[in-house]
Amino acid sequence: MNSELGGSGDQPALDFDGRTYTYAELDRAIDRWILEHGPGAPAYDASTLPVPDALICVCAAARQGTPVIVENPEARPDRAVVPPSAFLLVATSGSTGRPRPLARTAASWFDSFPAFTEVTGIDATDHVLITGPLHATMHLFGAVHALWRGACVTDDPSRATVVHAVPAVLREVVGKAPKLRTAVVAGTALDDGARAVADGIEIVEYYGAAELSLVAARRVPEPLRLLDGVDADIRDGLLYVRSPYSVIGVPEWFGVGDLAELGDDGELTVRGRGDSAINVGGTTVIAEDVERILATLDGVAAAAVVGSPHSVLGETVTAVVELDGTAEIAEVRSHARRTLTKEALPRRWVPIESMPRTASGKVARGRVRDWLA
Repeated sequence: MNSELGGSGDQPALDFDGRTYTYAELDRAIDRWILEHGPGAPAYDASTLPVPDALICVCAAARQGTPVIVENPEARPDRAVVPPSAFLLVATSGSTGRPRPLARTAASWFDSFPAFTEVTGIDATDHVLITGPLHATMHLFGAVHALWRGACVTDDPSRATVVHAVPAVLREVVGKAPKLRTAVVAGTALDDGARAVADGIEIVEYYGAAELSLVAARRVPEPLRLLDGVDADIRDGLLYVRSPYSVIGVPEWFGVGDLAELGDDGELTVRGRGDSAINVGGTTVIAEDVERILATLDGVAAAAVVGSPHSVLGETVTAVVELDGTAEIAEVRSHARRTLTKEALPRRWVPIESMPRTASGKVARGRVRDWLA
């Protein structure tokens, strides 16, 4: 396992929260952390630390071979035991329910870095913008990978050449980041609106899960392809993955819970969560498909779609919509009628002031469903 920093000397390593570190300064800070917190500590906890200190803590844990906890301090999962081989103690995002504890070895992350580097092209000259908290694993992965490459981790859009973001956040960042070369998108499927806003910027999209890390990646508009060493199988329409990057304790073939199709040469098409398939009178409607369409309509800032029981059709579509103030819900409904099929058209519309989201920026459909119940 190679967890060493990728930069040295006066190369910029961190430019975050108004604090700056060169790689030489970061290296010394990591050694100080180990001395101050004890080389024999049972575990480090970076969960409540500012990003610079959290990354120093994580790097110290990697250097020392000590487990490190990076969880949402406001929604910590119940964790009964820490496996002996654990390095990183994290949790699922909670987008479909309560966060679950996960533990992974150092190798399950670091071994995927070369493949991630090949598809993203991130190198030591880049300033990598992190747009969410580190307990959202896509941001932690992006920050640690950047340090492994010798790049600079930043929260300053004006200096960023690379950004890690979910599509909704990418829309907001692009106008503030004039030097942006590459956008690395994950967390939820890339929509046409985000792609249009990022015109002229290379977009890298990857698909993964907290339990698996990277599964497939692509440079838009190429199709998603499985990473080398990752195998996939489709069972009753649902995706199962076998991966060297899995967390500790998952089955050899892990059921992701997403509806998917597997093509030639490892091409992967993900259609959304299996539990978001809504059976409307015998027609399957995928919630994510409807959400992507609704998000393109004038007046819609965000949308969450769930199935509601119906005595005749089995289920119908309910849309929870966050409006941006430029249109009323009646106008949105009118536009939707001209865009969606009869089965996919929501029968119930629920305006909401602010859409519940996970820390990474994904719509928390599980919380929406619970709220509607």
